Amino acid sequence: MKSVYFAPFRGQRGKREPERKHKINREIRGDEFRVIAPDGEMLGVLSRKTALKKAELLELDLIEIAPKAKPPVVKIMDYGKYSYEQAKKEKIQRKNQSKQQLKEIRFKWRTDTHDFNFKTKHAKEFLEGGNKVKGSVMFRGREITHREIGAELLKKFVAELEEYGKLDSPIKMEGRNLTVIISPLNTKK
Repeated sequence: MKSVYFAPFRGQRGKREPERKHKINREIRGDEFRVIAPDGEMLGVLSRKTALKKAELLELDLIEIAPKAKPPVVKIMDYGKYSYEQAKKEKIQRKNQSKQQLKEIRFKWRTDTHDFNFKTKHAKEFLEGGNKVKGSVMFRGREITHREIGAELLKKFVAELEEYGKLDSPIKMEGRNLTVIISPLNTKK
């Protein structure tokens, strides 16, 4: 008996067509569609076959715009151009989106006045830049017995930053740290 050897697939490895967000042409399911022409004119409710023929005559694609509408809305246009415009819009939206970061200012329970003022100045700059600020007082070893001093320090920190930000979360213990989070009043554009 002769053994048969099957050669592995030698096609284009790892090259798949990118997933589309919209169904086009024959992928669209349904019997009737509300069809929009390339110039934006409403063509009315057409059967699937008629809509596909109109798209083929214009040498364009039939793209499903609103699949959940009754009947589904489709538009006749060039899919490549449409997807390019959509990607461009998304890129502009991401660019205009403000990214807010959480900046941490660390104190020790025995932080002196000059160091406190210096760190508070940095916190003001962070809040003016549109970032949240997390103030934390670290306790090491037996220092944890001085929680009330740390709480007073954070209350003073919040009072100093009142005109730049609002209290996002109250003073609380997180492990061996006493923390508070302050959000900016107005975000940077």
